[in-house]
Amino acid sequence: MQKDAYTLILEAIEAGLYKPGDRLVESELAERLGVSRTPVREALQRLETQAMLTRDGRSLIVASLDHNQLAELYAVRSELEGLAARLAARHATDEEIRVLRAMVEDDSRLLSGDPRALSRANKRFHRQIHLASHNRFLVQQLDLVHRSMALMANTSLAAEGRSEVALAEHDRIVAAIEARDGEAAYQALRVHISRAFETRLRVDAGELRLKD
Repeated sequence: MQKDAYTLILEAIEAGLYKPGDRLVESELAERLGVSRTPVREALQRLETQAMLTRDGRSLIVASLDHNQLAELYAVRSELEGLAARLAARHATDEEIRVLRAMVEDDSRLLSGDPRALSRANKRFHRQIHLASHNRFLVQQLDLVHRSMALMANTSLAAEGRSEVALAEHDRIVAAIEARDGEAAYQALRVHISRAFETRLRVDAGELRLKD
């Protein structure tokens, strides 16, 4: 199925092709995507309504998150992700749990690789937990949260030492889901999100370096 202009632009932001502060020009996007300007204009309007883009004079630029917005986003993400893990421990099928375990094992081979590849694998892992919760309304809300996460210029997994720790945290989350221990899964995922936020704050403060 062919992707529409909205999806293509959103994916470009999520992939880091357009970073916070970058200007999006309707004519340039239309040419790049190979579509007319009308669907691009509609897509940009939709992204502006969703606060993914903001106005800078007459131009639209990719929005950025200030410290308070970042803290608010992580607070909501922590609760919703924790709830997803708790529900996954209760409702995930055996097949879904085996997929989660396989993801952890596969991702161990990415530790020395590209942080962007790690980020993509991390998104797949979290998305699998969302789906395993078997709660469509929770999945919808988490989709909104993760869309806003695209407004961060860098992944916390790019910080030195974070990817190894994050994978160990993923292992503990899956172990709790495997044990059908909802409370342990909830707490393990909340700890995981808290440490990711702490890592991001330390990077912003200059206490941690990003991998080259």
